[in-house]
Amino acid sequence: MVRSMLFIPGNNPAMLQNADVFGADAVIIDLEDAVSIQEKDAARILVKAYLESIDHPPMKIYIRINGLDTTDYEKDLQSVVTDQIDGIVLPKAKVCDVERLLTLLYKIESETHMQKIIGIIPIVESAKSVLEIEKLAALSRIQGMLLGAEDLSADMELMRTITGTEIEYPRARMAFACKAYKIDAIDTPFTDTSDNLGLIADCQKAQNLGLNAKAAIHPNQLETIHDVFSPSLQRIEWAKRVLKAAKKADDQGLGVFSLDGKMIDKPIIERATKIMESAKRYRLLPVENA
Repeated sequence: MVRSMLFIPGNNPAMLQNADVFGADAVIIDLEDAVSIQEKDAARILVKAYLESIDHPPMKIYIRINGLDTTDYEKDLQSVVTDQIDGIVLPKAKVCDVERLLTLLYKIESETHMQKIIGIIPIVESAKSVLEIEKLAALSRIQGMLLGAEDLSADMELMRTITGTEIEYPRARMAFACKAYKIDAIDTPFTDTSDNLGLIADCQKAQNLGLNAKAAIHPNQLETIHDVFSPSLQRIEWAKRVLKAAKKADDQGLGVFSLDGKMIDKPIIERATKIMESAKRYRLLPVENA
């Protein structure tokens, strides 16, 4: 699971070289919207060279390829599908597109004798994609789903607003599907990189609907995203107390017990366990507790 995915233009060598120091849980190297038609070939060469130069990066690496309705996606896949990446981000994804991509990935992996099985993150950015969310989440190799609110709003002929009311339904539907299939639910980027208060509010809305991560378009957004999508110190302390009390109750043969005047049973214990797992994953615990 991740909290953040930072978009990095595939034609920006400075950002590529610093990808491992930004602190994102994952990066999405973009060969699609961030790269003009005239620079597609140069970007592929640059990204391929970058991938060949890295060794055990601290973050996951995904590549957003060009759509399967273009003439560039096959060149993208041939250039970047290696053991150095974790997955492909597929724009304007539909079920038929993912199934086609699965075939292409299997062919490349077999022909090049790869060690890794490459994952897929479909971008939900059309009305049809929203209607296929549950089917997309259930497909093989899907590691998460990413909401693309700008293109989706355009497809729906809606204006994007700071409140995000227009994307509440796809956010919630995607969150439920991802939770059901235990994959990442990744929120759309917040496009105003100078409005940190707006970013905080947007992250909180997404989290309250069940999404567990957010895409970023600038490294300065990562700290805020991590703050919101990580368990708070208060929640971590609560989880510690619940699990400690649960162990004591178990030793006494009790299935249900009271803590701070509230009844604690299996669902609450499972929630506390997940909080502690997240705290460990994101290194939020003191060394002695980690």
